[in-house]
Amino acid sequence: METIRYYQRRGLLRTPERGGAGGSGGGVRRYDAEDVRRLRFIRSAQTAGFTLEQIAELLALDSSEDRDRARALARERIAALDSKIAELAAARASLLRLARACDASVSGACPIIAAFEGAPHRD
Repeated sequence: METIRYYQRRGLLRTPERGGAGGSGGGVRRYDAEDVRRLRFIRSAQTAGFTLEQIAELLALDSSEDRDRARALARERIAALDSKIAELAAARASLLRLARACDASVSGACPIIAAFEGAPHRD
């Protein structure tokens, strides 16, 4: 629930009125289908790596139908993901080399531990 309130404070979700007897405000807040749709959009966009600022911009673009800017934001995110994928692939390759080096040696410092300690190691 705190996450929803945070999104409301950031202006990503509306804050519905509290229901209750005579409008006293002591009741439960009721969210409609549009609120649920918007919340799902926010969560999906976050999973894709968009920041809350970018998500706010995408939500604003939805009503303005500025597809050029939406495409530009998506392309920026794709470039960032490609960069992260390349970084992870390099880290994976490095770990594979270290695991092979560890497997090949039976004495001396473990190449994996030495690498993380900053000591030189042989590939």
